Amino acid sequence: MLNRRNFLQQVPPLAGLLLGVLPGLKASNLATKPILLRSSWQTANIGDIGHTPGVLTLLEKYLPGVEVRLWPVNVGDGVEAMLRKRFPKVPILQSPDEVARAFTECGFLLHGSGPQLVARKDLERWVQETGKPYGIYGITFPGVYGFPEERSKFNPVDIGLLSKARFAYFRDSVSLAFAKKNGVNCPIMEFCPDGAFAVDVRNDAAADAFLREHNLEPGKFLCAIPQYRFSPWWELPQKKQAPNDAKRAYNDKMKEQDNAPIREAIIQVVRQTPLKVLLVPENETQVRIGKEMLYDPLPEDVKKNVVWRDHYWLTDEAVSTYIRSAGLFGLEMHSPIMCIAQGVPAIVCRFEEQTSKGAMWRDVGLGDWLFDMDTPGDVAKIVPTVLAMAKDPKAAKAKVEEARKYITQRQRETMAIVKKNLAA
Repeated sequence: MLNRRNFLQQVPPLAGLLLGVLPGLKASNLATKPILLRSSWQTANIGDIGHTPGVLTLLEKYLPGVEVRLWPVNVGDGVEAMLRKRFPKVPILQSPDEVARAFTECGFLLHGSGPQLVARKDLERWVQETGKPYGIYGITFPGVYGFPEERSKFNPVDIGLLSKARFAYFRDSVSLAFAKKNGVNCPIMEFCPDGAFAVDVRNDAAADAFLREHNLEPGKFLCAIPQYRFSPWWELPQKKQAPNDAKRAYNDKMKEQDNAPIREAIIQVVRQTPLKVLLVPENETQVRIGKEMLYDPLPEDVKKNVVWRDHYWLTDEAVSTYIRSAGLFGLEMHSPIMCIAQGVPAIVCRFEEQTSKGAMWRDVGLGDWLFDMDTPGDVAKIVPTVLAMAKDPKAAKAKVEEARKYITQRQRETMAIVKKNLAA
């Protein structure tokens, strides 16, 4: 009979034998339950798509051997295939039964980066059904896209959910201050770079084919992005949204003010440098907006050196294209984020209707590349700053590298907290 002493003596070699027979089974798997990642909010925006592969990359890097299960809102339109190609070992939950099993087997729920506390109802369900811990990783708060009277509104439930989290990381300092001011009292409340800063999905073949088709050479073009004050989601049939007359009228009122400086920067880049310009969309509505606001009004001498991308794309092709560019500027946030992640310079132009997320450019040390379209002094600096980026790529990339050092530091520190809470 095997007594207690003999049994204990046999445990190490038995465990070693088990790990040898099952090489995919790591020691951390024996001690840590799987993580349930709630993310993948929509597919009509390459930035919202990018949150998920970014956070998955961080978990893969800093928590090796810990199983992660993705609970998505939407991975249609080719997104699922893109994620499975990059993360073949990550289960993507498709059915209520798979979600229910994950609630039983996973020990921690991680709310991924996003424009707000997107998964409020899912967090409530997790708390009610499991009582297990959860954390928030890189959100804007309250994250309301609206007119001034709407932007400070939030669901009171959010305060309690954020306060009861093991950690609440905010992707911009304005959100962090707003949360504290409005009563969020979480043990760990800090700034955390948006998860998309870690995105590394690629589709080099698609990017190369497009560049060849349009005579764009790597390193010899800039990317530019248009935008309205409010994305006209009602134009996309899959969104099933009725037109918002007030927002549509405000878009019409502000669209020339906002896009004219981007258009002027394009003109000066083409006329003063050997670079071409590629007009790209971050969300699907910007394909049309790019033609209307940036391409069609260009002078003919400029237009011949500008390419309008006439169809939407996925995050992996976008990243591969940005890597081949000399930089990016425009009226969006996540394409610049994905550029910086790859060491590519990127300038952000923003307005209040986009929430406080733009403040993260200051938070990571890129405040000189952040411009408010309602501040005349900022607007006046856009063209000179874009030209400086185009004419002095060495200085621009050095600036990017300084920001990346800080971003990497915060990613490492915040993932250490995630790991600590899993162990607890």
